[in-house]
Amino acid sequence: MPVSGNNAHNNFRSFFHSGIKFLFLPAIVLFIFSCEQKFETIRKSDIESLPTLTVKDFETVYTDSAKIQLIMRSTLLERYTDRKPQYSEFRKGITVLFHDGNPEPVASLTSKYARFNEDKKLWELKDSVVVVNEKKETLETELLYWDQEKDFVYTDRFVRITSEEQIVMGTGLEANSRFTRWKIRNVNAIIYLKDEK
Repeated sequence: MPVSGNNAHNNFRSFFHSGIKFLFLPAIVLFIFSCEQKFETIRKSDIESLPTLTVKDFETVYTDSAKIQLIMRSTLLERYTDRKPQYSEFRKGITVLFHDGNPEPVASLTSKYARFNEDKKLWELKDSVVVVNEKKETLETELLYWDQEKDFVYTDRFVRITSEEQIVMGTGLEANSRFTRWKIRNVNAIIYLKDEK
């Protein structure tokens, strides 16, 4: 049976289209599955690295019997609850004003970075940490830990405590959380600001 040029052309086109289907179908299937796996990996890693809560320019007021106990402020709070341990991070710093029921603050704490480990109830304060207690004594250091459960503040770094009478410098510090009782482990210098009479 003779084959006309038109029929040969149609047969070739039909063969060509079916050949392309057989060639490209596995490639498309492979592409789709490989993309799905990559997207899953990207999605999972993105989710793990993102905070579960982000708050900008916040102020929290803690009260007891309608009296202000403390005010906490930060320009950025990021909370990570999908990680172990769970924590809150204050990458742009934190300011805490302690009122203890008074209309004006009686003590304060500032740092350029803070992190709160929710499982251990442990604060880590870093970079230009300044604490002022009720006696107006000022503590300056680069790293300070506050264990809430033990009511204990400590560091192994250089500290400087300034009061009306003196400046005490040294390495390492232990104190209660109100910073009313403190002890420097290794005192390097004491500078007296007032002459003894």
